[in-house]
Amino acid sequence: MSLMALSLTLVFVAVAVGISMWQRLGMERDIFIGTVRSAVQLLTVGFVLHYIFQSDKPFIVLLILSVMITVATLNAAKRGKGIRGIGLRIGIAITITEFVTIGLLLALRVIPFTSQYIIPISGMTIGNAMVVSSLFLNGMSREAESSAAEVETLLALGATPRQAMHGWLRRSVRASMIPTIDGMKTVGLVQLPGMMTGMIIAGASPLDAVRYQILIMFAFASSAALTSIMLSLMSYRLWFGEKGMLRRSAQK
Repeated sequence: MSLMALSLTLVFVAVAVGISMWQRLGMERDIFIGTVRSAVQLLTVGFVLHYIFQSDKPFIVLLILSVMITVATLNAAKRGKGIRGIGLRIGIAITITEFVTIGLLLALRVIPFTSQYIIPISGMTIGNAMVVSSLFLNGMSREAESSAAEVETLLALGATPRQAMHGWLRRSVRASMIPTIDGMKTVGLVQLPGMMTGMIIAGASPLDAVRYQILIMFAFASSAALTSIMLSLMSYRLWFGEKGMLRRSAQK
């Protein structure tokens, strides 16, 4: 794609701005900032990846993965504001998910040990884990607002915090995994995913593109399950005080 052709795609941004002005949504500034940031960030990442793919040094790959995990953790932790220690647990869950997923792909020789494969697939895996973490925390917050009395009753009857929270955790884990599972059910019928589309546009065989997309979808299913389950096991105690009572601050 030429620079001229790329610049013409700003017409889509103009359409969004026009609709915002027409309906008085007041989103023109956000659209402008999002447009500039996405362009700058992607161009920067493009130059960085170009250098990394040429050097292919393991320590640089680890550095990039560390940055990805850190940014994903900080973003997901915003959903758990007021819950002390949630950021650390999100970081641990995302890190374990990333290294288990990539480790299996490398051990099974599904992908070669090169930055050209590891970084893009890691980015998608970490991004998916971040979304799952955010959805899990959203689910826990909703449960705290609607089911606090149920948990307190179970605690009063002698249930342990883990037993009292079982319903919360199960519903929150399910809610965090639903988008990934629904995506698997409709992939190829409702949408052609980005990786598959990008490979086809780049000239790859549709069958090769499909194989890699299947790999990603299966990895997403695994990473969603790992992230949500680990986060539920590590974080449920954060919703209780030292005496085992439900924290009121966690319900806000």
